[in-house]
Amino acid sequence: MIRHAARRIVYLLPIAVMTSFLVFSMLLLLPGDPTFALLGETASLQERQALRTKMGFDQPIPIQYVRWMKSMVTGDFGRSLRTQEPVSEMLATSVPVTLELTLLAVLLAVVIGVPGGIIASLRRNSWVDLLVSFFAMGGMALPYFWAGILLIRLFALELDWLPPSGYAPIYQDPAMNLKLMILPALTVGVSLVALVMRQTRTSMLEVLSQDYIRTARAKGVSQARLLVRHALHNALIPVVTVIGLQMGALVSGAVVTETIFSLPGLGRMMVEGIFTRDLAPVQAAILVTVVGVILVNLLTDLSYASLDRRIKL
Repeated sequence: MIRHAARRIVYLLPIAVMTSFLVFSMLLLLPGDPTFALLGETASLQERQALRTKMGFDQPIPIQYVRWMKSMVTGDFGRSLRTQEPVSEMLATSVPVTLELTLLAVLLAVVIGVPGGIIASLRRNSWVDLLVSFFAMGGMALPYFWAGILLIRLFALELDWLPPSGYAPIYQDPAMNLKLMILPALTVGVSLVALVMRQTRTSMLEVLSQDYIRTARAKGVSQARLLVRHALHNALIPVVTVIGLQMGALVSGAVVTETIFSLPGLGRMMVEGIFTRDLAPVQAAILVTVVGVILVNLLTDLSYASLDRRIKL
C-alpha cells in the first residue's frame, strides 16, 4: 500500500506542476494592471514601470513562475498588494472555512444520497424511485447561485429559521457556526447529494442483479446482512469515485457560495483578488486548491483497496 501510494504521488507531481503553471500564466494574461492596486490611478507611467521591475512583472512568464515556485516551497506566499497582509495569514483564515464547507457538503451527500439511492433501488419503479429520480435530475440541474438565493429566501426571509449570511469560527461559537453554515452547505451539497443518490441507485441495481446475490438469498442470508455486507460494500466503489471526481466542482461551487453568503473562504479571496488584480492571494489560493484536489483523488484511489480486496491484492 505504501509503495502504491508513493508511486501515485510521483505520477501526480507533474500534473500539479503543469496545472499550477497554466493557472499562473492565465492569471498574468488577464487584462488590467496590478500596479493600480498599490499605486492608485494617479501614479505616473514611470512609477508604474519602476514597480513592475521591482516586483518582477516585466520578466518572462517562465522566470516569474520559477521564482514563484521557489518562494512557495519555502513557505513564502508573498503579500497582498491591496492590503499588504501576508498571504500565509490570509490562507490560515480562509482554508478552514472552505474545508468546513466542503466537508459538510460531502457529509450531506453521504447521509442523504447513499440511503436515498439504496431505498430507490429496493423500490424500483415505485413512487419512491420516481421521487428520488426527480430530485436527482433537478438537483444536478440547479445552479449554485440560484440554489443559494432560493434557500435564503425560504429559510432566512420567509421562515426566519436561519441567518442569511455571515461567519463565526467554530472554535469561538460552535452553535452559531453550525447555524451559519447550514445554508451554504446545502447550496454546495444539493448537486452532490443528487449525483450520489443517482449513482448509488444505479450501482445497487447492478450489484443486486449479480449471481452471488441470488445465491446468498437462496442460502437464507438476511436482507440486512445481504445489503450491508454483500451489495452495498461492492456498490460503493463507483460512489466513492463520483465523490472524488466532484471535489473540483465543489471548489467551484464554493467560489459562488462564499460570495453569496459572505464567507471568508478561499473562493471569496480569489474573487476579490481577481477583481482588484491582487495576484498573490489568487495564485496561492489556486495552488492550495490544486494540491487539495490532487490529494483527494489520491485518497480516493487508495480507498479502493479497503472496499475491494481484489484491488489490494
